[in-house]
Amino acid sequence: MYGPRVIASMSIVLVVFAVATYFLQGSAVATLWQTILCAILLQAGYFVCILFLVSRERAARVRKAAESGNVAHSGENGLSGDMGTAAPHLKVSDR
Repeated sequence: MYGPRVIASMSIVLVVFAVATYFLQGSAVATLWQTILCAILLQAGYFVCILFLVSRERAARVRKAAESGNVAHSGENGLSGDMGTAAPHLKVSDR
């Protein structure tokens, strides 16, 4: 999910929601709190979708590692495999 596109899309949805709510109810106060509630619900839904995508990607990586026989063992810090080690092909002068 591309961040700026999501923010722009959510903003457009909230503006359309606010306009429709105002025309249906005619109350600016009701429109304001319902739009804020809608924004919170949209943000919560976005957060849940990101969690789902991250967990699905992690499961795919674990499955791929298990299929290739390259199972990473977790250390006491929770990092797997070679994530904590420096790249062996880099020289000190490389930046």
